[in-house]
Order: sequence, then structure tokens, then C-alpha cells
Amino acid sequence: MSPLDSFIAGLPKAELHVHHVGSASPRIVAELAARHPDSPVPTDPEALADFFTFRDFAHFIQVYLSVVDLIRDAEDVRLLTFEVARDMARQNIRYAELTVTPYSSTKRGIPDVAFLEAIEDARKAAESELGVVLRWCFDIPGEAGLEAAEETARIACDLGADGLVSFGLGGPEIGVPRPQFKPYFDRAIAAGLHSVPHAGETTGPQTIWDALTELRAERIGHGTSAPQDPRLLAHLAEHRIPLEVCPTSNLATRAVTDLELHPIKEMVAAGVLVTVNSDDPPMFGTDLNTEYAVAARLLDLDARGVAGLARNAVEASFMDPAGKAALTAEIEAYTVAWRG
Repeated sequence: MSPLDSFIAGLPKAELHVHHVGSASPRIVAELAARHPDSPVPTDPEALADFFTFRDFAHFIQVYLSVVDLIRDAEDVRLLTFEVARDMARQNIRYAELTVTPYSSTKRGIPDVAFLEAIEDARKAAESELGVVLRWCFDIPGEAGLEAAEETARIACDLGADGLVSFGLGGPEIGVPRPQFKPYFDRAIAAGLHSVPHAGETTGPQTIWDALTELRAERIGHGTSAPQDPRLLAHLAEHRIPLEVCPTSNLATRAVTDLELHPIKEMVAAGVLVTVNSDDPPMFGTDLNTEYAVAARLLDLDARGVAGLARNAVEASFMDPAGKAALTAEIEAYTVAWRG
């Protein structure tokens, strides 16, 4: 391990773009697959590496949904959630906004209240036992259409959860225009939730503009195509609208063809607030520490620069002011001690 890798490993961090089911480790996925033998997901952890090799974004969605299908009861939900937090604790992630898709579980027969109780029980246990603070982004699976949007908005706005802070939109972008979801985002925003849709991952800058103007996005998930539009980059920088950048994910889903050409460099050069995230880490053979190392190489950062990325995530998060101040101070103290 290089000195910079060691610094990253111990660095206190926040993560803002990481998916609930997509964070299932091979061990947990294999365990769930063994419990549900009718699934096409391999039960051998080593075989999962081949299973998680994606031809393109559409194939990624197909594989992702097959893993979603392994989450069939409240105990599955609770187990997955707590184990995701355990993996985060090992990386010194102090705070994470986990993207959760309630519709994927409720449509498979898990009662909405049981689902919410399971993630909340895991959240409380993660904080008390592991020191990891979890918050939720409930997102619409865009490929499931307006039925999924209505169900997600109902659960988020009518039932809610103590850890819920934001409302999102994921899944494929091609053929899933952002404006159709405006009424659901309006409802969520009126209920006090923040707007954090995916946009511009596999489509052009117009999708990002739509997310900003129609869905009133406060952060953009991915935003990979933003540098194609200098006016958009300037708007993001001027209004301090963060991008949730996931380099290895973008390569794995073919959103970018070469990691060396990743647009993170153009984003940072334009003054955009960039955060680094892992998206669906085990599926992409990565974790947040690895993504920080990738970003450090692409941006030619030293330890102080990497600490700046960690501070960006805290600034862009929906933590309360006291929580932001505490984690920022911890990052600074760690960095000073390391440099000393």
C-alpha cells in the first residue's frame, strides 16, 4: 500500500451516491442466492465476479435487478442494510446517504411498513454498534414508470422514515425523460425532502438541464456528460450544485470508454463541486477508498487534495450543521496529524 493509499484508508469520509442493493458484498449476495435457489445469481462468491462483468448499461440493469430479486422479506432487507454499514465502517466512512428503492421490495410483496421498519432498525444499529450514520434517499426506478413514481412518493411522503432526507430517480436514462417525474418531485420537495436525481450518466447535458429545471435538483447523480456543455458547467459551478461522480462505475457501465478520459478533470477545472462515490461497489469491484485513489491519480492530488474531496462530500451532504462541522474537523485533524 502506498503512503497515499494508507492516508485514504484512514481518512474519515462521507459518501453520497451509493445504492442499497448495489452495495451487497459477494458474501451477502451468495448467502441470499443460497436462500433463494430459483434465482439466476450464482451462489459461489468467485463466480459472482464473472456474473458482475457488464457488457453495457442495459446489461448492468439486468444483472442489478436479478440481485434486487434476492431481497424478498424484511429479514433480507435488515441483513443487507446492516452488512452494508459494516463494510462502510471498515473504510472509515462516517456518514452515508444510501439510495434505497422501496418500490423494488414492495412490488415483490414486502409490506411497506415492514420494509421501513427493517431499514430503520438496521440504521439505528449501524450508528450505535458501528459508528456509521446512515441517511436515506428513496429513489424512483425510472424504468418502472409512473406507477413506481407514485408508489415511491407515497411511501416517502405519507409514511416516511426518520432517516429519510432526499428523493431521487435512478435506472436507465435513455427513453426515460426526466420531466414526466416532475409532479412526484414537487410532492417530495413540498414534504421537505431534497431533490437528487441521476442525470447525464448515459445521455447528454439536456438530461441534466431537465433535472435542474423540472425536478429542481440540488445535487446531480453522475452528471458525466456535463462537460459537453460549457454553459451547464458554469451554471453548476456558479450555483454550487454538486456532482456525485463515480469513476469506476462509469467505466464498468461504458458511460465512459477510458478511465484516463473521465470528465472529472474538466468538472474540477470548471470550479464544480465534485464529490467522489462508489455507486454499486461490489458489482464494480471497487469501494470508496479505491475511488478516492482513482480520483487522486486522475486529478494529480496529494493527501491535502484528497482531504479536500472528503470535505466536498461533507459540504454537499444533507447533514445538519453540527454534524458537518464535526466531520470536517475530524478530517482536518486527521490530515494535520498525517502531515505532521
